[in-house]
Amino acid sequence: MAKWDGKSRGTVLGYKIFVFFIKKVGIKFAYAILYFVALYYFLFLKESNKAIFYYFHQRLGYSKWKAKMMGYKSYFTFGQTIIDKVAISAGLKNGFTYEFDGIELLYKLLEEKKGGVVISAHIGNFEIAEHFFGELNADLHINLVTTDLEHSDIKRYLEKVTKKSNIKFIIIKEDLSHIFEINAALARNELVCFTGDRYFEGVKALSDKLLNEEANFPAGPFLIASRLKVPVVFVYVMKEPNLHYHLYAREAKVKHRDEKGLLKEYISSVEMMIKKYPLQWFNYFDFWNKL
Repeated sequence: MAKWDGKSRGTVLGYKIFVFFIKKVGIKFAYAILYFVALYYFLFLKESNKAIFYYFHQRLGYSKWKAKMMGYKSYFTFGQTIIDKVAISAGLKNGFTYEFDGIELLYKLLEEKKGGVVISAHIGNFEIAEHFFGELNADLHINLVTTDLEHSDIKRYLEKVTKKSNIKFIIIKEDLSHIFEINAALARNELVCFTGDRYFEGVKALSDKLLNEEANFPAGPFLIASRLKVPVVFVYVMKEPNLHYHLYAREAKVKHRDEKGLLKEYISSVEMMIKKYPLQWFNYFDFWNKL
């Protein structure tokens, strides 16, 4: 199976349709459309179906029938998080409720004035984290370290219909100039955010077991975070019923230059989220290199 290539699925037309229904009819009606969209993905996306079935059947131990049904539900849940992200960014934030778990860690991090590193994963809806952080400190600046491989046409469309995001992007570059941008952001007491769960060919990897099976992780977030001598926090924003979101923040105990130890802590925190929210694991590719 092909590995993750740095791009997410979707078209501008698909986003336009959902934005129309979100604004004109409401979020719940947009959810209703997802039954058909999720069914399309469930029926026709052969490669991602294999990956998500493997996750539910082999890694979580569900029966074949339950694993298939959970695959459909996973697509549906993923669609809901996209709708929520667009709705919140379009000014409908007050239609949602929010819960903080570990907020004291973020306050402590800000008070130390050294900046901080946040590591998350492609579970839940981390992209709305800035709306949580805004509640903590209106002047808090977030820098997301990322590749520049997402569909630019979708980005341009969303920028037209949603409020301007306060997140700044630090693009990973071959000349490593992004390291200087990261250090500069921390010197300004800003947050630098990574996702630690998507390795793709051509980048340095670390290997360890997730859900009792060996997998590759991008080495960069863990190498950088273990060398910067700033606080490191694992943060996840998880969807719950009735338009409710729950932010979890957990402090990482970091030994200097111990990237493997940091990865083990990260995996432990990701596994806790997976077991609590199994439907919100949104890595629809051959994560364990078994297919």
